[in-house]
Amino acid sequence: MKYLVIHCTATPEGREVSSSEIRRWHTSPPPSGRGWKQVGYTDMIHLDGRVERMVDNNEDANVDPWEVTNGAAGYNSVSRHIVYVGGCDKHMKPKDTRTEAQKEALKRYVRDFHERFPQVKIVGHHELNPGKACPSFDVAAWLRSIGIRQ
Repeated sequence: MKYLVIHCTATPEGREVSSSEIRRWHTSPPPSGRGWKQVGYTDMIHLDGRVERMVDNNEDANVDPWEVTNGAAGYNSVSRHIVYVGGCDKHMKPKDTRTEAQKEALKRYVRDFHERFPQVKIVGHHELNPGKACPSFDVAAWLRSIGIRQ
């Protein structure tokens, strides 16, 4: 594993999203979905800070074929992807909409991950795909603010 990629669901501030919605968006055939074999994220952080596992993994430093999610084209076989619910304002413009509970849950998740896998680079989706605003905040600056230096 080379990357932990942080994403947002690109949904309006305050609107909860279920894992079944994400699964439908990602795996349903077009035009209603993307037609992927797997969802884009291993874990999702809900508005209340609850972390939901979407795709099982064995928690080691390898991305086994059955653990691959579709979070960032060209990087999926070497990445784990996590997502927080939100990332857009009411007009669907990129905005850091993380609730305090989401910020705390993401901080715990990332610190724990970094402690177990210090060699893995933690990035925002936009760092791998510059055409995207996801996750709607500066991940590098946030990492420094929580004491993680890469």
